[in-house]
Amino acid sequence: MARTQKIALVFGTRPEAIKLFPLIHLLKDDPRFDPVVIVTGQHRGMLDQVLEIAGLTPDHDLAVMQPGQTLDALTARLLTGIGDTLDAEQPDWVVVQGDTASAMCGALTAFYRKIPIAHVEAGLRSGDIHHPWPEEVNRKIIGTMAALHCAPTQTAADALARENVDPATIHVTGNTVVDALHWVLGAIEHNPALAADLHAAAAPFEGKRIIGVTTHRRENFGDGMRAIAGAIRKIAEREDTAVLFPVHLNPNVRETMMGELAGLDNVALLEPLDYPNFAALMQASTLMLTDSGGVQEEAPALGKPVLVMRETTERPEGVEAGTAKLVGTDPDAIVAEVTRLLDDGDAYAAMAQAHNPFGDGHSSQRIADLMARD
Repeated sequence: MARTQKIALVFGTRPEAIKLFPLIHLLKDDPRFDPVVIVTGQHRGMLDQVLEIAGLTPDHDLAVMQPGQTLDALTARLLTGIGDTLDAEQPDWVVVQGDTASAMCGALTAFYRKIPIAHVEAGLRSGDIHHPWPEEVNRKIIGTMAALHCAPTQTAADALARENVDPATIHVTGNTVVDALHWVLGAIEHNPALAADLHAAAAPFEGKRIIGVTTHRRENFGDGMRAIAGAIRKIAEREDTAVLFPVHLNPNVRETMMGELAGLDNVALLEPLDYPNFAALMQASTLMLTDSGGVQEEAPALGKPVLVMRETTERPEGVEAGTAKLVGTDPDAIVAEVTRLLDDGDAYAAMAQAHNPFGDGHSSQRIADLMARD
């Protein structure tokens, strides 16, 4: 009988937690594995919300964040903190997800110890190291070290192949975010109170079409954020439309959006939503306006068009399938595309009914089986 493998899962942000909790649950229930959860605390409050909802208690919490911390200082604290923890645990595998500083440092510390790395959501590429920044470089770094590349789509797998990654290590698994979305919607169905905050925020706008907005990308700080705010002001002039906008805690986002949009009749500026409430926002929205990567994968699973406020995307599958469209941060372009989807039923249907290319809800099982095999 094969021995139980110890799997260290390293993550620190809300999106990582969302995309890894289905895998953690599965590993806990599988006698082939002994999972060890190492959280860095890179997103403190938002991370803890997901852990609580998913019923997960970390085995190690590194609490690396400090006020005003630079990327250099964060990286140093991550490397030493994760490294000490791996030395104590001696895992057989280290699993990282995506493209955060926590993921990059988790992979690098594992590589220094010659521990095999499994990269969940491997192969995403925008082709521009400055967009998204610094995530594009983080995921390229991980891609040079991983022993198992769990690509969400064939496009992502092809990108790894072009970088001369060993084909035997690349596997198309789908994206675990779809697993998580199925899980949380099922939880809301059984307990509607999980989404009570969203329902309360939407109640004043009954009868209006809801546009959900998220923005947080570093490359949009400054002029980009001000341009996005200008577009939202224009959209909110429509009497048939309301904007629900959970505002990111980063001051570069928050100060601009609160200053530009506070007090508008058809705009609700919300505190960051926990995962069930955010899933409910996507479900309630007519369309999503975002610069987030995860929303590009999640919203199409609910039949919601996504307008991406970026110049490039590492998820071109959505654009190719017709579920997403790049609109950048030019206010006129954003308003024009939102208006087209609201006023042209055929254009809306073409995006809403397009096939979601990102997964079928069984990605975590595929990843677990690959680690057991290897």
